[in-house]
Amino acid sequence: MPDNFPLLPEQASTVAPSVDALFWTWVAISAFSALLIGIAIFYFFVRYQRRQTDEIGHQDHGSTALELTWTAIPLVIVLAMFVWGTRVFFDQSRPPADAVEYLATGKQWMWKFQHPSGKREINELHVPIHQPIRLTMISEDVIHSLFVPAFRVKADVLPGRYTTVWFEATKTGEYHIFCAEYCGTEHSLMGGTVYVMEQEDYEAWLAKAPGAVGGQVATGEELFTRFACNTCHFAGPRARGPNLEGAFGTVVKLADGSSVEVDEDYVRESILNPKAKVVSGFEPLMPTFQGQVTEDQLLQLIQYVKSLSGSQTAAAPGDHSGADGSAQTQGAAPASPTTGG
Repeated sequence: MPDNFPLLPEQASTVAPSVDALFWTWVAISAFSALLIGIAIFYFFVRYQRRQTDEIGHQDHGSTALELTWTAIPLVIVLAMFVWGTRVFFDQSRPPADAVEYLATGKQWMWKFQHPSGKREINELHVPIHQPIRLTMISEDVIHSLFVPAFRVKADVLPGRYTTVWFEATKTGEYHIFCAEYCGTEHSLMGGTVYVMEQEDYEAWLAKAPGAVGGQVATGEELFTRFACNTCHFAGPRARGPNLEGAFGTVVKLADGSSVEVDEDYVRESILNPKAKVVSGFEPLMPTFQGQVTEDQLLQLIQYVKSLSGSQTAAAPGDHSGADGSAQTQGAAPASPTTGG
């Protein structure tokens, strides 16, 4: 088998050892159980086979102690593995507080990534070693699935809904990205590479990388200004839309009496379908921006909304443009055409 496609990928992230330990423990338990059952079947086949053509078997009423034993032992094993598996699942699902947020978009048939600094890549992702990375992902068309075997992380990338996955690389090198969900005729070609670099090397690469632009937050701020969102979303009695400063992560009351948390999906829905969930106290005056903004731009607008609440993840090492003073706009200037105003 070629070296670049090993049967067992190397462990290159903080969660990889725990995933492998759980997997191989289940393999060992399954193999032992299968062997034990096979031996028992063979033993009973030999021990209780009919030796005479006229031999008649007799009813065995069994043993209560034996039945309790073979019920209790598997139950304890399964419950222990459930608790262990749940622990690993939570570790994989909850990014650390210091995770740096990168943006990812799946599209037939490529992966598009954006750094906090604004640097964009296609089918390549450069990251520093020993830095937790949180990918906020969405698809522009069909269901994809981002899978990095060496990191033991995989998550579906869905159209119209944000999903996240995180990893912290522990070894420098190049690691293959797969799409693990059949997404069309060129699904097998939808791949990429994660380049894990030492901190100094990453900063040097980021500084000289061509095509670098303003950070995610700065780009989102430019977009909300371009769409004139600040003409409606500001603090004051004359505002025609809710003030977004400090709104992200809170629960707001809607005009129909229900409540909703202001998260990534709600902000996205409010930009594309603003009349779906109108904030209480405001008229449904906001027009839809469906077809006017791309998925990449929606992600940038959301990053800007998050920054107004202090929810923007810290910029990556070496980045001085993604979470700087440009994100701290005046209280009257909200982030984007959002929240059903």
